[in-house]
Order: sequence, then C-alpha cells, then structure tokens
Amino acid sequence: MKEPQDYLTYLKKISQKKTYLRHLDTETKNKVLLRLAQKLLSHSSSLLDFNKKDLLDYQQSPNFQKAFEDRLTLTPQRLEAMAQGLRVVATLPEVNGQVVEQKTLPNKLKLRRVRAPLGVIFFIFESRPNVITEAFSLAFKSGNILILKGGKESRSTSGALYRLIQESLQEEGVSPDVLWGLEEASREVTDFLMQQNQWIDVLIPRGGEALIEHVTKNSRIPLIKNDRGLCHLYVHEQAQLEMAQQILLNAKTQRPGVCNAVETLLIDHKIAADFLPIMHLDLRNKGVEFYVCEKTEKIMKGWEGVHPITAHSFQTEYLDLKLNVKRVESLEEAITHIENYGSRHSEAIITENEIVAQEFIGRVDAAVVYWNASTRFTDGGEFGMGGEMGISTQKLHVRGPVGMEALTSLRWIVEGSGQTR
Repeated sequence: MKEPQDYLTYLKKISQKKTYLRHLDTETKNKVLLRLAQKLLSHSSSLLDFNKKDLLDYQQSPNFQKAFEDRLTLTPQRLEAMAQGLRVVATLPEVNGQVVEQKTLPNKLKLRRVRAPLGVIFFIFESRPNVITEAFSLAFKSGNILILKGGKESRSTSGALYRLIQESLQEEGVSPDVLWGLEEASREVTDFLMQQNQWIDVLIPRGGEALIEHVTKNSRIPLIKNDRGLCHLYVHEQAQLEMAQQILLNAKTQRPGVCNAVETLLIDHKIAADFLPIMHLDLRNKGVEFYVCEKTEKIMKGWEGVHPITAHSFQTEYLDLKLNVKRVESLEEAITHIENYGSRHSEAIITENEIVAQEFIGRVDAAVVYWNASTRFTDGGEFGMGGEMGISTQKLHVRGPVGMEALTSLRWIVEGSGQTR
C-alpha cells in the first residue's frame, strides 16, 4: 500500500471483522496466545538477529540515546518474559460479556450490565518490541481489532513479530485481519489514519512527550493517553532509612529508561543530613548524577556527580541515571511540589507513620500511589494483568495500567416478556 486511499480500503475491510471477533470463543483465543508464546521461543534466534539489525542501525543514528537503546533491545530473558505474559493472559477470565451488574425491575424486565469490546484500536508506540505481544494479547483476548504502528527504529523486529502473530492466528483458524501491523507507514499515513474516526474507535499512543503532544493535537479519534512518567519518591522524617535507600535504589537504577522510574527525590529536612550521604554513595556507584536544590546543595556541595538544579530540572523526565533532589520542610511542601510538577503517573511515600501515609495517599493526584514500595511496580504484568497497553494518566474511562477491562465499555442487555411502556 502506497497511497492513503489504499490504507482506507483495508481499514474498512478489517473494521468489518469486529462482529466476527466479538463472538470468537475463549478457547480459540487462548490457543492462539499459547501458540504465539511457543513461537517466540522457537524463533528466538531469528528474532534476536532481527533485533540486532535494528540496534546496529539505531547506534549509528544521530538521535541515539542510551535509554532508548535499552527499550529497543531484546534478550533471551525478555523474550521469555514476553512468552510468559502471553501465557498469563491466556489464563485470565474472559471479559467480553462479563456481567458486572444485574437486577429485575418491578415490571419484571431483567437487566444485565455487561462488558463489550471497544472495537478497532489504533495503537501507536515508540519502538519497544515487547509491547507488540502485550498489546496484541490484551486486545485480542478482549475482542478488539488491533492496528499497530511502531517507530522506524524497530522496523525489522516488529515485522518479524507481526508475521509470527499472523501465523499463530491462521494456524488456529482465526482470520489474520484481526491484527494489522503497519511496517512501512509514513508519518503522513499515520496522520491520515488518525482522522478515520468512522472506522477506528480508540487511539492509544504510548511513547514520549513529543508523540503524545502530536497525537493529542491531530487526532479525531477518542484517546486513551499514556503520558510521561515524572515520578517522585518522598522520604518522610519517620521513614526507615535502610528501607528508603533500597526502594530509591530500585526505583531509580533498576531500569532508569522506563516511565515508572523515579525522577525526583523529596527528602524531609529533619533526616536529610543522615540520609543523603548513604543515598549518594549507593546511587553514585550506579553512575547516577544528582541535580540538587539550594538547601540540598549546602549538604552535598563538593560531592562527586552533584550539580545545581536548572530551570527545567523538576519538569524533566530524564529516563536516565539522573536524579533531582529537593529538601522539603513538611508533608505539605512535598505534596505541593508533586501537585505542581508530577505527571499523575506514580508517586511514593516512605514512612512508618500511617496517618501521614494515608494523608499522602488521599491528597496526591496520581494513577498509582505507593506507601513503602518502589514505583517500578506500576506495570500490567506486575499487577497480574498479563501486560498493559500503557499506563493511562488521564481520568476518564481508565487510569493506571491499561489491561483487558480497560479495552471494554459497559452496555445494558434487557430481557422482557412482552412489556411495553
């Protein structure tokens, strides 16, 4: 396909498969997912070769970023995790047709409120190969047609994964038209598809700030928006410092290039002098650079890897081994800072004071709020959902990890015996 009109013709064709997929039985869907899990592992060598080609091309790109390289990279361990995610989704209960409410009216009408697929989902992502199988498994199991468009950096890997999905569908007797992987589509074609609200029901962008901004401005299709993750960790004066240190180390360094990594540490002034030296030592050993406020600089001045904050530090999602550090005078100041700079993604407090923790939880506006745990758990797989289409930071329809239930809406089924109004 070369011209937008060619894409529109195929879009109309796959849209007609909505009624087919809505009624596909659960056993068949699970067989497809399990077959795909097997194929990921049996084709692991070729998948890694395709991924190696993408990595070599990206490493020569003028836009190379280390954090993005990590997102692009496949390993045997990540392939196994992708396969396991498919197996988990295959074990999850069916959501299509799930009854969430039922009642009988005085006139004997029987009402059921049930889940139904959204329809055709257009999913745009920035070159993380593992999201392809996650997105497919969740959309397919919940009865939705899926259109996938990844960044050019993962073109070879994405193409190989699309082919394995198509093979798995066909081998289980399912129409391959329930998935459309766009391998060569230009920005112009993507923008054209974003106008096709007659044929596409929902658009889900998953990627950086530039992608989200572009889609928000140019799409005519309703969005489930997965915005940036500018996450905070607040260490309260009544925190266990050893626990706080282990959580911070995990939240910042375990995988810094992802949206649920912590970008800003807020430290209570009463424990700053005790906590900052041990925090600095462990994180510096991992290569972390620190951008500190004036009050913090009075303690950390002259320490290795310490820099004064810039005008944009607290607004920056680094996705790298960089950490903002701010000393705060109170819980109130910590909450105010998060309200001003947070992206409504994931926020955490470390404290032994339950009253303080509950106030933090109640007042902080985020999709996921943690008490004495790492923000790195904000993930559909970790939440037992088998994966996610992204982490929604919006408030309407869905918030947090976007799993199968989020890919449905509710409708009413009414059974009567001749009633009229």
